[in-house]
Amino acid sequence: MVITVKFFASVREALGASSESLAVPDGVATVGALREHLAARGEQWAQALGHPALRMAYNQVMCGADTALADGAEVAFFPPVTGG
Repeated sequence: MVITVKFFASVREALGASSESLAVPDGVATVGALREHLAARGEQWAQALGHPALRMAYNQVMCGADTALADGAEVAFFPPVTGG
């Protein structure tokens, strides 16, 4: 399965990329597993994606770690946003 992964705000800045097309390996079936897979790429990835308040969206809808992945999906990672 191939998905699009998007990174926003400080996550994008930390990783130096705004998006990538990713062939998801076998065993990565949820958004949470995808996050763990990406974090395993190295320290920079682990720090960018390891914040406990990191937000996730699946096809532009906020989601939890247990959301199942499907071919052609879009997953986005971004920090919590506050306004004032």
